[in-house]
Amino acid sequence: MAATPAQRVAVLSLHTSPLAQPGVGDGGGMNVYVRELTSSLARLGVECTTYTRAWRPDLPAVVDIEPNHRLVHVRAGDFDLPKERLVDVVPEFTDTVGHHLRTHARAQVIHANYWLSGLSGHLLKHDLNLPLVTTFHTLARVKSLHGDAESREREAIESSIIGCSDAIFVSCEEERDQFRRLYGSSPGTVDVITPGVDRAYFSPGGRAGARSALSTHDFSLGTRPVLLFVGRIQPLKGLDVAVETLAALRRSDAVLLVVGGASGTEGERELARVTALAESLGVAGRVRFVAPQPHHLLSTYYRAADVVLVPSRSESFGLVALEASACGTPVVATAVGGLLSLVDDGVNGFLVPARDGEMFARRVAQILDDEALATRLGDSAVRRASRYSWQHAAMRMRRVVAEFAARDLVVCT
Repeated sequence: MAATPAQRVAVLSLHTSPLAQPGVGDGGGMNVYVRELTSSLARLGVECTTYTRAWRPDLPAVVDIEPNHRLVHVRAGDFDLPKERLVDVVPEFTDTVGHHLRTHARAQVIHANYWLSGLSGHLLKHDLNLPLVTTFHTLARVKSLHGDAESREREAIESSIIGCSDAIFVSCEEERDQFRRLYGSSPGTVDVITPGVDRAYFSPGGRAGARSALSTHDFSLGTRPVLLFVGRIQPLKGLDVAVETLAALRRSDAVLLVVGGASGTEGERELARVTALAESLGVAGRVRFVAPQPHHLLSTYYRAADVVLVPSRSESFGLVALEASACGTPVVATAVGGLLSLVDDGVNGFLVPARDGEMFARRVAQILDDEALATRLGDSAVRRASRYSWQHAAMRMRRVVAEFAARDLVVCT
């Protein structure tokens, strides 16, 4: 069913491009979310224009990604600005996007991703009188709950965005409940738009073949136990817990693959800290760091692993857990945020109540020591992942967007 002409969406992704490779710099699950959800909307007939800040001088002004979906690189500030200074270029970014919307895109709805884009979307709503949909992906108060304190400036800006958003998208019921506990009611709707997984890439496959594909001249996975961590290296993601888990297993044949790169101002420090931790625990030789991979190639790593570890302090959803499940690999994850909706404890993986290497190791050992259990968990994981699709997420978003035509915009509070 084709969309009506009124369904034209301006997607804001100021701080990272959906075309950037996850695991590099600030690229992560949000990149995948913006790219896949917007592409799925485009395939439903919704005209989508994504605006992202140009981070290199040689980038084309416009990229036609596919029918109904184009990306505009917006020049705003120095190309190599750190994430912490991007708030200073929001006005410049907003002015350029506003001009483009008035003269080219004629959008009917603004979809802002992350608080920096939300700030821009807030300004554009007032300038253009358009509905504002915000997906925060992470929120300052949620991060602070788990020891990752954010600035008062960010918290205040997020509160102002919430007070002006016509709809806020969250990824699961757990995230919506947490939002309401921390922020109370909002003047707009709070809608669950559950992310999906591309099963053309992420599906079960042979472990031996995957391991053979990953073997190099100086390293072979063979039949040894393989633990996998996928994600940016930053304190929030808990790579230190993954290293502690490897040490607590007390199995000299087990290895930990780490796929991802240092992220943000704390990334290099975290990498150095985790490397020193691995040395002190005597497992440095069994931790293999792998450069960030193109998203579709991650499936080979998931299939090669016995267990995928997701020891995050907080997760709004947890795409790594979903992708691993779609490949039939059991997940052991922290019992936080969206991971509570993705992992049924003891059914398709295990949830650990604390970020403790010994507790993670006990669950990992259960999987490694019981082949029948591992098979049962993997089969259940595949069935669970089959519930999630980007097309369904896009259809849900399209319905929400269509509803704006029949109601007044939220008045900024």
